[in-house]
Amino acid sequence: MTKNWQATWIEPQQKPTRKEPPFSLADMFSGKKVAQDPPEERLLPPHYLKKIFTVENKSIKQASLTMTAHGIYQAKINGQAVSEALFAPDYTSYTQYLQYQTYDVTHMLKEKNVWSVTLADGWYAGRVSVSGGSAQFGDRLGILGEIEIYYTDGTYEIIVTDEDFFSSHGKYVYSDLFIGEKQDLRLEKENWETDFDLTGFRKVSKADYGFDHLTPQRGPQVKRQEKLAAKSIWWEKDAVIVDFGQVIAGRVQLEIPLADGQEITIEHSEVLDREGHFFNNIVGRNKDQKDVFIGNGREACLEPDFTFHGFRYIKIDGLDVLPDKQSVWAYAIYSDMKATGSFTTSNQKVNQLIENIQWSQKGNMLSIPTDCPQRERVGWTGDIQVFGPTATFFMDVYDFLGRWLDNVRLEQQADGQIVDYTPAPRDYFEGESLTGSLSSAGWGDAIVLLPWTLYQRYGKLEILAENYQAMKRWLSFSRKSGAGDKTDDKQYLWDTKFHFGDWMFPSFMIGENAKGPMETALATKDLFGTAFLAHSSQLFAQISQLLGEEEEDWNDFSHKVKAAFQKYYWHDDHLTADFQGSYVIALAFGLLDETASKAAAARLSELIIANNYCLDTGFLSIPYLLDVLCDYGYQELALKLLLQEECPSWLYEVNHGATTIWESWASIQPDGTVCDFSFNHYAFGCVGDWLVRRLAGLQVTEPGFTSFTVSPLEQTTISSYHLNYTTAYGDIEIERSNDQFHLRVPQNTKATFQYGENSKVLTSGEHHLTFKGEKIYE
Repeated sequence: MTKNWQATWIEPQQKPTRKEPPFSLADMFSGKKVAQDPPEERLLPPHYLKKIFTVENKSIKQASLTMTAHGIYQAKINGQAVSEALFAPDYTSYTQYLQYQTYDVTHMLKEKNVWSVTLADGWYAGRVSVSGGSAQFGDRLGILGEIEIYYTDGTYEIIVTDEDFFSSHGKYVYSDLFIGEKQDLRLEKENWETDFDLTGFRKVSKADYGFDHLTPQRGPQVKRQEKLAAKSIWWEKDAVIVDFGQVIAGRVQLEIPLADGQEITIEHSEVLDREGHFFNNIVGRNKDQKDVFIGNGREACLEPDFTFHGFRYIKIDGLDVLPDKQSVWAYAIYSDMKATGSFTTSNQKVNQLIENIQWSQKGNMLSIPTDCPQRERVGWTGDIQVFGPTATFFMDVYDFLGRWLDNVRLEQQADGQIVDYTPAPRDYFEGESLTGSLSSAGWGDAIVLLPWTLYQRYGKLEILAENYQAMKRWLSFSRKSGAGDKTDDKQYLWDTKFHFGDWMFPSFMIGENAKGPMETALATKDLFGTAFLAHSSQLFAQISQLLGEEEEDWNDFSHKVKAAFQKYYWHDDHLTADFQGSYVIALAFGLLDETASKAAAARLSELIIANNYCLDTGFLSIPYLLDVLCDYGYQELALKLLLQEECPSWLYEVNHGATTIWESWASIQPDGTVCDFSFNHYAFGCVGDWLVRRLAGLQVTEPGFTSFTVSPLEQTTISSYHLNYTTAYGDIEIERSNDQFHLRVPQNTKATFQYGENSKVLTSGEHHLTFKGEKIYE
């Protein structure tokens, strides 16, 4: 239901945001440097806006503030923040989908009041694109809001954004989400949010942007979460280095005195170099991650307000004294979702891996699901498609990802393409593309695969219904694009356009003869494009049946794609793209007949052994790697891969001090060389789902866990563990100690415990089970 707005959009007097000159993705990833003016000369300061208003001198029953912005805002009533939320109104496809928020302000109002708002560029006008462009959704900031007041005598009053608002500037010299924030405390307007003085403020102007694209807040807002203490502090030449012990997305808070005019600069990084020195691991235009503070001679708590960074370490220039640990803190910042899953084992390195996965999820779920919280910060469809199942275990992500899927649908192209990342800023459509394509198999398929994951884990059929037409349009595009001008059975091969394929598989990324990510795509794109066309078509047929939709037989189409896959990509007991990931995806999606499948599994095993028992799978195949090995009788090999400590492997990262999941398996090379990759990418953390489903054995049987199976691996490598998962019905608990199991089954659910060839049906309640003599005893 659309809100009937009585307020008008208002804008402070301002210069338009400067649009950055063109800068291609090829330029960015080549490390090209760009000469730029200092931030003070090209960035703009956040605005102070305030309105003084009076209300009836009678008892208030209820009062609420509803508002939104072009930019990001912090609102207060009489100096009191209306919410702990940060970065409202969140990141969406603003021209089509702009959220508004409603806050209870009943107990904040007096007879005479100040409604104040601080407004910054944020995602709307800031430098948010992959290549560091600005003004992606607009070049002028503004707000829209109204305070509705209901009195106990039944009367009503409304206060709105209009030309009675005034604007000015204060301590902020500039603020940008990527570049950072500069505050000059000498410029602050004392008490401006509580006094009735308008000296130095200027009238705002009205603007007309309409209301049709406005929608209520869906899902969680961004908030401060964990507060991290400094682990160690030391001098590096004239700079102070602080280690917080954990890679996060967030920002720093300093409680240190600065002399009048004393300036400090804080740089952020995720890693130190091989010699233990501060190292800027993020490259690209406008990826500065620097905050600047100028003191006014008084004690102050220094913290930026409208930016965040990806970091573990900070470098502070401008201090004369080494600060103590009690004066330097870091806040992890992410969308406020309920924690739902925990999993610990008897293997401490596996526990660290699990913790790394959780921290990468936290660092990449700030308003949207991102690939990394420093260099790009965009909602790549492929990344969340592979990580989605893991994400649903650790947090309740239903509304968070549902909102993001709203954006995916709105940005779907007229021909049905699902763009590679959402929200897609102006630069995505106008800039030079590395690929020449807006979409890719395995990435665009997120519109099918992610809603299916959410349905399975939360049991809400509406997530399928919401996205059904978008699924159909995507698959219709995929089908038509695959056919091209072909009329024979080659029309079922999706080899007619660019796909990312098995992106960044290690053997093409690591070592002296590394070929680079684009070569991983070119080597695998046709096979993977066809594989996902078959898989998503089959899944769409199942979704259509669930929703009672009468569609053409997508299941039949999927079988034709599978037949073409085997005919054209399988020869002489090998796949034409003879890489681990190719065999994994062919087996996971059932693309080969029984004889060929056994041969493919054997070839996969050969490739792993020949690779020194190390994985060589990229973005699209790695979620299925360990499952395929277990399904085809190679459980021991799967566990060896999981516990491998040579590069590339999950525990190699753990052994090299990782506290999150890396973008590249060799971000720190075996010789200690530190590379300029992201150290916080959650995609390869998708192994968390396998740990839950196969190691601990928790598998959904009926959507939403109304019925589930506990089928733990028969192995002694990890002999004990404890898992807890919160469902809508209560907590599922699985505790193992060798062959002893303790299970908790929530009310109104049922479970099947399966161990080897034996099974036992369990009702709600506590169960203590023992496996002995090939039988299960309770």
